Amino acid sequence: MTQPTLAARRVAALSPRQRLGVAAGCGGMAALGLAPFDLWPLGWAGLAGLVLLVAVPATPPRAALLAWVGATAYFAVALHWIVEPFFVDAPRHGWMAPFALVLLAGGLALFWLLAGWLAARLVPVTRPVLRIVALAGLLVLAEAARATIFTGFPWAHPGHILIGSPLLALAPLAGPHGLTLVVVGIAAGIAAALLSRPVWAIGLAAAPVLGAVIVLTLAPADEAPAPDAPVVRLIQPNAPQHLKWRSDMVPVFFERGLDLTAAAPVEGGPVPDLIVWPETALPVLLERSDAARARISEAGGAAQVLLGGQRFEGFRARNTAALLTPRGLIRQVYDKHHLVPFGEYMPGGVLAEALDLRGLAEIMGGGYSPGPGPEVIDIGGPLGRAFPMICYEAIFPGYIRQVPRPDWMVHLTNDAWFGAFSGPYQHLAIARLRAAEQGLPVLRAANTGVSAVIDARGHVRASLPLNEAGFLDAALPAALPPTIYARTGDLPVLVLVLLATGAAVLAGRHLRPLRPGA
Repeated sequence: MTQPTLAARRVAALSPRQRLGVAAGCGGMAALGLAPFDLWPLGWAGLAGLVLLVAVPATPPRAALLAWVGATAYFAVALHWIVEPFFVDAPRHGWMAPFALVLLAGGLALFWLLAGWLAARLVPVTRPVLRIVALAGLLVLAEAARATIFTGFPWAHPGHILIGSPLLALAPLAGPHGLTLVVVGIAAGIAAALLSRPVWAIGLAAAPVLGAVIVLTLAPADEAPAPDAPVVRLIQPNAPQHLKWRSDMVPVFFERGLDLTAAAPVEGGPVPDLIVWPETALPVLLERSDAARARISEAGGAAQVLLGGQRFEGFRARNTAALLTPRGLIRQVYDKHHLVPFGEYMPGGVLAEALDLRGLAEIMGGGYSPGPGPEVIDIGGPLGRAFPMICYEAIFPGYIRQVPRPDWMVHLTNDAWFGAFSGPYQHLAIARLRAAEQGLPVLRAANTGVSAVIDARGHVRASLPLNEAGFLDAALPAALPPTIYARTGDLPVLVLVLLATGAAVLAGRHLRPLRPGA
């Protein structure tokens, strides 16, 4: 029988309160792996510490509490930008900001609480390594559930830690849950090695890194856009949210957008084939925009324009993207179909309406209504077909698999709601992940930034700084062949995780028990 490791002795020596404090510290450290920090080694270290703490308690309630505290700290640090929308109209909504952060972080942490409880309930503490394996699998499944239940909120997955690392190269193979499996798997391997010194645990932690190195070695070099690639201009008007709809500022921002649209290409570059304005950039309803569209078409010259706006379809308000011909005619309309709960609409329907509860981003009375679903915009010519995503929709990886494969993706967003620190950069990082998963470029027009051109491997080719007005002309990057993830989706990874978790549970319940540290 081997002696307990130093890590096992140190954890055992902690008081219950100390364990809670360490769990919170580990969770907060794990969040530093996300944008804008991108300290992914710290992300792994924090998750490894949390997994180690959750695997040690003998009772499921204690394991669940530690998992919840660590996860609450993780989500509080990762999603602290959620308070920013409440300060756009601070006198009215500012008092709700701390409650929103606490409720969001604590609510999302319930998924990790359940994973911790189940791991401790299903695998005896006398099999610590198998409990760690089960816990890792259950955390991946918990994140998959979080991405789906109650319309889903797949923001700040542990796998997003890898977006700022070379291991983003694994995204075309495994998708977002596969990246979470890699992150949690490495953290679990480190925790198992610290707790029980099994040689295979070190291999478990090293295998994904080795796999990424192989993928990076075998992957062809990034290709420059073709010489005759179409040129797209991204417009960033930089309208701060608290001023965006003020009556005296609306014409200022519209004129700014027109000036950026009409500006001559930098250094004698080619004239753009398509001009993209961000979400809700059109200052009037689409059906009443004849004069505004005429001015936009005059500024755009021979280019088509894709712009974000709002419209009514009967009595239903829509958050819309409209493709305009060079003459300013509406060629195609796409309506945002996945709306932001508590932002663009209030859950609760009639009850919310009776209580006069409104979403923070509601400009139209009664909130927005969702569009029919994902669509492809056929721009024609060398620009081909684009898959539109309006703001929040970019965080969902599966919608693009519901339409015929497009040639590229376009993201219209207004990240002014998210502040100027972490929210916009996390949203940009998620757009990078979407590009890498599908092997398709993403062109992103953001009201206040970060507007960017992202190639098919998830690399940012060009961008505009946050909170600066400007335009960006860029040749459309080439698409890659459909990736493995584009063909299979999340099912293979989730089946693998289910099988591994089930095997760990069965082994833990039927193998001869060992003492902790063995």
